[in-house]
Amino acid sequence: MPVLVASDLDRTLIYSSAALALTMPDARAPRLLCVEVHESKPLSYMTETAAQLLTELGDAAVFVPTTTRTRKQYQRINLPGPQPAFAICANGGHLLVDGVTDTDWHARVLARLADECAPLAEVQEQLTRTADPVWLRKQRVAEDLFAYLVVERELLPPDWVKEFAAWAENRGWTVSLQGRKLYAVPKPLTKSAAVHEVARRTGAELTLAAGDSLLDADLLLAADRGWRPGHGELADTGWLAQGISALPERGVLAGERILREFLRGAEQ
Repeated sequence: MPVLVASDLDRTLIYSSAALALTMPDARAPRLLCVEVHESKPLSYMTETAAQLLTELGDAAVFVPTTTRTRKQYQRINLPGPQPAFAICANGGHLLVDGVTDTDWHARVLARLADECAPLAEVQEQLTRTADPVWLRKQRVAEDLFAYLVVERELLPPDWVKEFAAWAENRGWTVSLQGRKLYAVPKPLTKSAAVHEVARRTGAELTLAAGDSLLDADLLLAADRGWRPGHGELADTGWLAQGISALPERGVLAGERILREFLRGAEQ
């Protein structure tokens, strides 16, 4: 039976220039491959070794990129290896099959959101009312499913984050702070639900997963085995669960380690 490998992308397998700073001094930096360009500027990288490992993984398992990025943002990425037959975007809101949205899946997601949590407009209004221009740089809506802010992290008051998270929790939403982005996402909008759907369609009986943020916790819990790097929200809070391995590697080298673990798991 096929092995399904569902992995977060940003700060798990691919890294921005800012995230590369987590890795090591310049003199010891590994050779990098650019995997994302936007407006003629390179944005995201992985090591050349990781690129080779991902190519091997594409032949050994059903590899499913699993990201909070919108479809447009995901499609900017040019990953090495075979083109994935499935990809999960917008935190599970869109399931791409051969690059095209599965409209039935998206309709099921929308119906669940309407039944189980406060509407996006209410969350947007709360963000607009309470966010301070001193630290707020941008406010965005992704795929009409969730909202996020781009913030000056060093100016963002921790008390505001806690108060907003408590407000959102009571309305069926979760809050996640990743680098300079603060996400407000409906609780029913999960990567794990979409991964379960891919497992059903492919007949996979073993699922492996990796991720670094609070929005990846449900994905890791849904997998048979999971890995988190030594950086990110989950590492910062010491989050662990049965079947989850906490890796010591931080930054872009964590991507290499995760891919090695995926290959070992797929080949057993």
